[in-house]
Amino acid sequence: MVQTYRSPVRIYKHPFEIVMAAYEMRFPTCPQIPIFVGSEVIYEYKSDDGAEWVIDRKCQLNVEAPYLVKKIAGVDYVYFSQKNALDRRKRTLDIEATNISFANRIAIKENCTYYVHAENENWTCFEQSASLDVKNFFGLESAVEKLAVRQYGANLAKGKEILEYFIEELLKKTTHIERYRDPNEEETTSTADSAIELKESSDGEAVLVNQKAPMLAAETDEMKTARATASFDDADSKLEAEYIRRFLGQLSPLEESRLCEIKYSLQAHHKGKLPNDAHLLRFLRARDFDVAKAKDMVHASIIWRKQHNVDKILEEWSRPTVIKQYFPGCWHNSDKAGRPIYILRLGQLDTKGMLRSCGVENLVKLTLSICEDGLQRAAEATRKLGTPISSWSLVVDLDGLSMRHLWRPGVQCLLKIIEIVEANYPETMGQVLVVRAPRVFPVLWTLISPFIDEKTRKKFMVSGGSGGDLKEELRKHIDEKFIPDFLGGSCLTTNCGLGGHVPKSMYLPVEEQEGASSSEDPLHSTYTNTATWRGYPVEVVIPIETAGCVLTWDFDVLKNDCEFSLYFSTEKIEQPPVRDGAQSPTTILNPVEMVSAAIGGASHQHSDLQCAPELKVGTPQLILEEKPVLFQEGDSMQGSHYCSRAGTYIMQWRVPESTAGHSSTFDFGSHKCRLIYYYEILNSENFRGSVASLESCRSSSFSSIAPPTPPTPGTPKNP
Repeated sequence: MVQTYRSPVRIYKHPFEIVMAAYEMRFPTCPQIPIFVGSEVIYEYKSDDGAEWVIDRKCQLNVEAPYLVKKIAGVDYVYFSQKNALDRRKRTLDIEATNISFANRIAIKENCTYYVHAENENWTCFEQSASLDVKNFFGLESAVEKLAVRQYGANLAKGKEILEYFIEELLKKTTHIERYRDPNEEETTSTADSAIELKESSDGEAVLVNQKAPMLAAETDEMKTARATASFDDADSKLEAEYIRRFLGQLSPLEESRLCEIKYSLQAHHKGKLPNDAHLLRFLRARDFDVAKAKDMVHASIIWRKQHNVDKILEEWSRPTVIKQYFPGCWHNSDKAGRPIYILRLGQLDTKGMLRSCGVENLVKLTLSICEDGLQRAAEATRKLGTPISSWSLVVDLDGLSMRHLWRPGVQCLLKIIEIVEANYPETMGQVLVVRAPRVFPVLWTLISPFIDEKTRKKFMVSGGSGGDLKEELRKHIDEKFIPDFLGGSCLTTNCGLGGHVPKSMYLPVEEQEGASSSEDPLHSTYTNTATWRGYPVEVVIPIETAGCVLTWDFDVLKNDCEFSLYFSTEKIEQPPVRDGAQSPTTILNPVEMVSAAIGGASHQHSDLQCAPELKVGTPQLILEEKPVLFQEGDSMQGSHYCSRAGTYIMQWRVPESTAGHSSTFDFGSHKCRLIYYYEILNSENFRGSVASLESCRSSSFSSIAPPTPPTPGTPKNP
């Protein structure tokens, strides 16, 4: 595999002539570069007018390599050819270096260019690119490739330091070097190129300036701000090393190279708007600086943004009233690292009510608007603080979290949102502080953690404490004046929704929801639609093989009333067919059953289980785990049951006796109760480790959540 390198633009705040004179001081030997043993001139050419100078050197290097590698290769030194082409008229130097040693086994090529800064003629720019292709090296291809990449990266930063050292040494001897003058030009033209003199810039840095061009001599504070601001979001600009350090952070030479590669590659092959440099860096970090993988990720994100018009979501999408009133989340100042803070009081969120009142699409758009706002806030923090801020902090308050938050469509909606965020907003989460975590939290974490990137999972810190101790712990991450009032601080969060139950009057009509059903919509793809009639209950048989599991359920009563019960049996019971809610009794009952249902339905209600009529409550074989509860038309129910024993659990819905007893014969319509239901078994093995992890940090101090156990091969990823 060919390894490549591309440097950002490095700027020397000195004229080109000074930089070139300092560069030549490195030859024929350079003690400051230990691996550079020496060089000899193979070929040299100088034009008659002195404007062009071409020189070929054979360079000897003492490469730091393991003894075994050198022994197998049979060499102590390696040789390179370096061709320098200096054009004093254009003020450029082009350098091309290739390996002589092992040329048939390894192909190394490096190109460097020095040129004058486009906006300041007294500054010199430097760019560098290189490639390495290890074709065949005595079976040590991988080792040699890693060795070469490591040494090359280590020498990149040193090269700039060495050149700056020679510049300083040169400035001790002379303070001016005249530019090249074409002897054929008139004297009046040549005098325009006056001497270069040593001056001191506004920030105290010694630079060489042209007396005839004082306005271009030194970059003022206004120029620095204007250039940095303009280039921050300019997808067409070149990357400068100083700009990277100030606005993107301290990157290694190879990381800088990967950023340059992906930016310039996208500029060359993609038409239209590109993510800015800070966001490109996030994609690279998400893929461990693998340019090919990161570029695929960026391409997919660009297409996705166009499809969903994400660039205009902050201007064109407005939050529905239910979100404004009942979504308990908001931006809230910044943490001690300068990152914007987003607060989400998840325990106060009515997940089911929010989803039923505004739908999945609006919740996804809400998330996207928060992420887009976060990108802008991070960029603004970078400009304001003068230090790179590329992410934000999330404070998740779980006070009030219960099993109702494990409503399956809500969890599926959350997983969909996580998938979108992971794919399009990578590395935007600086830290996640989970506070006031109850005992049910490990169950929720088990469901969602497999879908969160491993790097992001490591940023989760959880605390089960509260009160003053929690406030003291929060002070480690957030200035005391910014700690929210509901977490023991004094800072008000007036711009947050209150949360709480969404009134059912704000729910979308059932007919509208059914009309919008889709296989991709978790609100409709999860539920089973069924109906129960007098004397014919709906029963769902659930075998539990391991004690300690948690059985959760959710159902909505769409028409008429019904009773819900939960049974446990030590016997194995077959699952009876579940009737479709659209069916009528005449399509599923024979004439004898219809008469029985019409005449004896009320008495038939007293049988405990239709799927196992021989079993009676009160015997060891059948136990009533959850007593019958009456639900009326329009009610929604979310519940859970801890399965302390292995065996068979049966959920049952039936028409209540009070309704059945006052109906006329064959009046099946008044006996029918329509409902939709869903259930799930949470295996204790999946969250037992998470429970232990949470219990270990029940105090107010934050602790990292233990990573989930990798799934067994062949086990489905979805929970």
